[in-house]
Amino acid sequence: MIQVKKQLNQTKINLAVDAGIFIGFLIADTPHFTGMAIHEWLGIAFAAAIVTHLLLHWRWVVAVTQRFLSKAPWQARLNYILNLLLFIDFTIIILSGLMISQEALPSLGLSLESGGAWKELHHLSSDLSLALIGLHVALHWQWLVKAVKRYVIQPFTGRSTMQPSLVTQLDRNEV
Repeated sequence: MIQVKKQLNQTKINLAVDAGIFIGFLIADTPHFTGMAIHEWLGIAFAAAIVTHLLLHWRWVVAVTQRFLSKAPWQARLNYILNLLLFIDFTIIILSGLMISQEALPSLGLSLESGGAWKELHHLSSDLSLALIGLHVALHWQWLVKAVKRYVIQPFTGRSTMQPSLVTQLDRNEV
């Protein structure tokens, strides 16, 4: 019972971190509404959130990396490749964003030579991230729906929206 409780808490943590990343991304993706300072500081916080997300899923990363070419299911391979592309894309977004920083780095007394290539790279990689995030959400849609029903809707309605067997399946399938 303790192991199940621990897994349920991990699912809640993953859902909260993922929701925070998603909401932060939506806000940061609209600098014309939020202003450049919020855009840049959220981008820096986004980097920390991505590291947290990776650490929460590190055992999965290691396990799939070790069995990628031999016995990993095709869904795990596809998910792994998509996650690798997301990681590379987010790294480019964050690095190029720092290189063109107009608010965050200057407020820390740091200034970098920013050129048009960094800005173009930042915009292109940000646009690519929308497609990659869409694919990522689509691949995890079933987990997302189950987790939201279990941890968001059920506490408000007071009634179970899932069968008990699906709860353990939810915990095993999360990534």
